[in-house]
Amino acid sequence: MRASLLKIAATVTAVAIGALAVAQEGHPLKGSWIGVWESNAAHGDNVVVILDWDGERVSGMINHGTDNIEIDEATLDPDDWTVHIEADAQTDAGRSIRYVIEGTIQELELPSRAIVGTWRSQEGRGAFDIRRQ
Repeated sequence: MRASLLKIAATVTAVAIGALAVAQEGHPLKGSWIGVWESNAAHGDNVVVILDWDGERVSGMINHGTDNIEIDEATLDPDDWTVHIEADAQTDAGRSIRYVIEGTIQELELPSRAIVGTWRSQEGRGAFDIRRQ
């Protein structure tokens, strides 16, 4: 009986430690995100977003390695988990585009959480849906 209680206590402790380790993963936006910004004629439907947190601000890049769109502004409102991202880009023809992305973090408790919302620019607008890798 005593050995059984010790095994249960050890299992509960191991699960609790594992849960704490997952909970300490850092800023909710930090990481690599892959998904779509639908109907984006200027930069295609597929999108990769790299976000980082330096302790004070969110920074990052959209389509690193192909379009290299640097994020100018990114904010997270923890009251309702809304995300706002702004970035300047160029079309293949050399026209300037200002992207504004607005979304909400979905499945916050999961490592593979998502940001779901919309994107817009002078060139168009559409649905935005990315998932953290």
